[in-house]
Amino acid sequence: MDEFAQALRTAITNRGLGLERLREHLSQNGVTVSMATLSYWQTGRSRPERQKSLQAVVHLEHILQLPPGHLSELLGPPRPRGRWLRHAPAPMSAFWPSPTPVEHALHDLDTQWDDQLLRVSQQDFVTIGADRTERAFRSRQVLSASMTGPDRWVVIMHVDAHDQPLPLVNALKNCTVGQVVREPSEGLLVAELLFERPLRKGESVVIEHELVNQDPCPLATNYERKFRLPTREYVLEVTFEGDAPASVVQLADGSAVTPGRTLLDVALDVQPGVRGFSWTW
Repeated sequence: MDEFAQALRTAITNRGLGLERLREHLSQNGVTVSMATLSYWQTGRSRPERQKSLQAVVHLEHILQLPPGHLSELLGPPRPRGRWLRHAPAPMSAFWPSPTPVEHALHDLDTQWDDQLLRVSQQDFVTIGADRTERAFRSRQVLSASMTGPDRWVVIMHVDAHDQPLPLVNALKNCTVGQVVREPSEGLLVAELLFERPLRKGESVVIEHELVNQDPCPLATNYERKFRLPTREYVLEVTFEGDAPASVVQLADGSAVTPGRTLLDVALDVQPGVRGFSWTW
């Protein structure tokens, strides 16, 4: 039995709480953990690693009247997942200016499979209207399962203008729209794209979806794609239906790009970070 499991088991015994009561206390704090999971944790059969599980450990420390960090510090860094990863992946809220609203929006969504989807290709097609507003974004993902089970892709969209209506989400190919969380005050939209069936290990899927802005559409000054995990291929095409912008900057390295009515970014073996363009009119 590892240190975390032993410490958790001892704390539960000392507190005199059964697993059912412990589960109820967690539920009262807005944290859902099954009795089976709690049992696995205290016997060392499994460990908390995902974001929701690590948040549950913080609540457990409070419920079991332990000093802050008493259990968390015993976990160490998460174990890497997926054959491409040399280091543990960043949380899904990483690379966002304000991670907390993103974490809140993701709380009730099933994100357990995200680390098990290998990013083979990400292709974004952006249309900027003649009035210089963001009209629509179409995205195509090619994903491969590193284990049996993945059944969805989670989309996170942020708009800078919080007084603008959030875009509509449309599934275009090999997926349907599942749960959608909208946080207008944060300019945040999170949506599940459900596959037609769960993937088997080594199986791939191609999905497409679009985000369509509603009038009044926001003025377009940039497009960026955040990469939490390595991606073999990335293609971004921005099309301006009207005049080309006056100046353009590549977000990956801050270099100037020759303005035109079409901007194209093609990259291979993309590492975690941000790519895209920003422009001025």
